[in-house]
Amino acid sequence: MKIGVFTFGGGYAMIPIIQREVITHRGWIGEQEFLDLLTLAQSAPGPISLNTAVFVGYKMYGYRGALTSLTGVVLPSFVIMLLIAVFFAQVRHNAVIDAAFKGIRPVVVALMFAPIIGFTKGLRGYIVAIAAATALAIWHFGISPVYLLFTGGVIGVLIAACRGKEVQR
Repeated sequence: MKIGVFTFGGGYAMIPIIQREVITHRGWIGEQEFLDLLTLAQSAPGPISLNTAVFVGYKMYGYRGALTSLTGVVLPSFVIMLLIAVFFAQVRHNAVIDAAFKGIRPVVVALMFAPIIGFTKGLRGYIVAIAAATALAIWHFGISPVYLLFTGGVIGVLIAACRGKEVQR
């Protein structure tokens, strides 16, 4: 629920909070395992923060952990959005509220970029270059992320096969 309260900026803004909580503060999983879960969460349908929380909850305590983490992430967001919907209509033209939202926008952008910067630490330069090229392919050329995920998966399997690593099915 602690993570679910800080929903400003959507799912990507919650990733550094989840990361800090489950790796640094709680020590539930390691950095590499978190990156693997995050990759899986991005590949699954649904909000990334929700998927990540469910995967971490499931890894820790099975179905009970998944359900608990799902409730913990969704319930605070639902309550906050319900309260905002009820009261926003009354104050949406308030200059102070408008100024606050304008001030929050750059912070939300920073919250979304923080995990990207954090995940590049320790990566080889060519991997960062591939990530940048992938982002460019999506944003500039409009290539579907689905095709890029599939292509990346196939390339990863081929590289593992060429290196002689056993690919488990």
